[in-house]
Amino acid sequence: MTILSKTIRISTKGNCDMIDITAEIAREISNSNINNGIATIFISGSTAGITTIEYEDGLISDFKNMWDRNAPSNATYQHDQRWGDGNGYSHVRASLQGPSLVVPFDNKKMVLGTWQQIVVVDFDNRPRAREIILQLLGE
Repeated sequence: MTILSKTIRISTKGNCDMIDITAEIAREISNSNINNGIATIFISGSTAGITTIEYEDGLISDFKNMWDRNAPSNATYQHDQRWGDGNGYSHVRASLQGPSLVVPFDNKKMVLGTWQQIVVVDFDNRPRAREIILQLLGE
């Protein structure tokens, strides 16, 4: 059993910015010495999340609209009252989305559906430098 860790750095725009990281994760798996296992993808920070989605304009728009309905940016958040940074909604959205994802891979290829991509979603109200921790576990 082997465990490899890698940090991937990206820049985001905030405001539900969605970045497809599938190719970068696939490249790391391909370049590793692990043929079969699982990839854990984790974003550090409390205002971003990771998920899978069909990464196309219509669904990206639907996804953003869903967050506006479920955790609106213009609602009152106690976090904003305490800290005054106006991003209480981004913390709530990130908590609901979740910070990590586990994807199996076989023969160095992720077992994803045809239209399934891995994305980082930055919910914060400003651009950010983000760190994604990738851990590969397998043999």
